[in-house]
Amino acid sequence: MDIFDVVIVGCGPTGAMLAAELRLHDVRVLVLEKDTEPVSFVRIVGLHIRSLELLAMRGLLDRIREHGRQRPAGAYFAAIDKPAPQNLDSPYAYLLGIPQPVIVRLLEEHAIALGAHVRRGAAVTGLEQDDDGVTVELAGGEQVRTRYLVGGDGARSAVRKLLGVGFPGEPARNETLMGEMKADAPPAEIAAKVTRRFWLRPVGAGVYSVVVPAAGVSDRAEPPTLDDFRQQLQAFAGTDFGVHSPRWLSRFGDATRLAESYRVGRVLLAGDAAHIHPPLGGQGLNLGIQDAVNLGWKLAAQVRGWAPDTLLDTYQAERHPVAAEVLDNTRAQTELSSTGPGPQAVRKLLVELMEFDEVNRFLLEKVTAIGVRYDFGAGPDLLGRRMPDIELEQGRLYGRLHGGRGLLLDRTERLAAGSWSTQVDYLGDPTASLDVPAVLLRPDGHVAWIGDDQQDLDDHLARWFGKPID
Repeated sequence: MDIFDVVIVGCGPTGAMLAAELRLHDVRVLVLEKDTEPVSFVRIVGLHIRSLELLAMRGLLDRIREHGRQRPAGAYFAAIDKPAPQNLDSPYAYLLGIPQPVIVRLLEEHAIALGAHVRRGAAVTGLEQDDDGVTVELAGGEQVRTRYLVGGDGARSAVRKLLGVGFPGEPARNETLMGEMKADAPPAEIAAKVTRRFWLRPVGAGVYSVVVPAAGVSDRAEPPTLDDFRQQLQAFAGTDFGVHSPRWLSRFGDATRLAESYRVGRVLLAGDAAHIHPPLGGQGLNLGIQDAVNLGWKLAAQVRGWAPDTLLDTYQAERHPVAAEVLDNTRAQTELSSTGPGPQAVRKLLVELMEFDEVNRFLLEKVTAIGVRYDFGAGPDLLGRRMPDIELEQGRLYGRLHGGRGLLLDRTERLAAGSWSTQVDYLGDPTASLDVPAVLLRPDGHVAWIGDDQQDLDDHLARWFGKPID
């Protein structure tokens, strides 16, 4: 029986990104995907600022951007039409719309190019863990042995269910149909009839993004039909606008759930296997990619033997609260989308409040995840936050993070990574656009230390990067 370091269940964006992150550290990875072929429907998803930054850190953004369409940042929170605040501290302050099958394919190809193994048509039916690893059973009876297992297999996660992890929250009460299709009705007629309850928005020559409430809650595994859209448009608008020739059709519900634990022994959860919520603000796929980058280097450190004792525990400590906040902001957005007089009064007030730059900025940073700050203890506001892609003497910062290693950025040119140089790169640059003497960056780009004292730095290197390796 082959023994892998890590087996990942699910080859969606989360699983593929995690596989690539692990391969940067020479971890032997197998990705199991139950579907024999990639999804065929072309649903457009949006990559937010923080996800674009992470892709830039790994040198992937230029290639991915070729397949997407850039749109201005803004109007994320409850679809309130406000432009993005000025001077966001990121050169990636836009939304990148991209077909979901394309982003999955590009991330999978990247993981395979780095040496990950991907096996399709492999459904997981059982798992058993012991002190040394996890035995994974596949449909048909075959077994795979791994040191660690990660469930990135979506909202109906087999891994989460087999693990017995609770998934508390609220079940779907409402469903919405969403798709892209052509419409024969004149644009003026369409614009005159749309409301916040349903809409048709142009995305190309005669092609519209259509969102309309469904007739009820059904099995989300079954995609809707064009007739479903026609029927619901007729019910809400009195016309179906002559919709035809759909590009893709899907449905989503407002179920909101968060796994009680992201880790049980040697088994971990990530992406939709750990959290689901309505797609308001377009945060789901982004949250999964961000889970993967947070987890990847920590799990690799555990496999390679240099992780501090508590490092892998920080995955849940950091990402579970982030997901909880996303669930809460989608709950709030759902209420603001209600047609009742109370929610509409609150929405009107929020529209007025978002005229203030601070409010608009706060909400945008929340949805795009650039406002995330992990609790690393007392210190300057930058501590625990993601480091922007600042200018250096030669190039930009993220160009130095492609290998998934830590980085000591030192304006004083007096510090050193010392015995941790096998895990942490050093860059002395007195010209760096920093307001502090030096920063220690984790592989996910978050600031783990700020200062100019070597002993204090060594203490933090040991905290995050554990045992120096030869």
